Amino acid sequence: MVTGLTILITLVCVLLMAVVLIQNPKGGGIDSTFGGSGANQMLGAAKSTDFIEKLTWGLAIALFILCIITAIVVTGGDAASASGPIR
Repeated sequence: MVTGLTILITLVCVLLMAVVLIQNPKGGGIDSTFGGSGANQMLGAAKSTDFIEKLTWGLAIALFILCIITAIVVTGGDAASASGPIR
């Protein structure tokens, strides 16, 4: 279970890195350097920007949730074991 979650987290991280690098920041960016205009021609400038932004937020939220689920699975769902013994 933990191995599957770790592989899923890795996949989401790689996709998130790719999506962040594709984005066009206000000062230009890597988008235009590596042929980002092709995506704008295919989807339209406004639609591709909205899609990329929504995809970024979706992947970030998925990564956050997957990390929390993995932490719960690793600790066995017991909150006391995560914080250590209470004295």
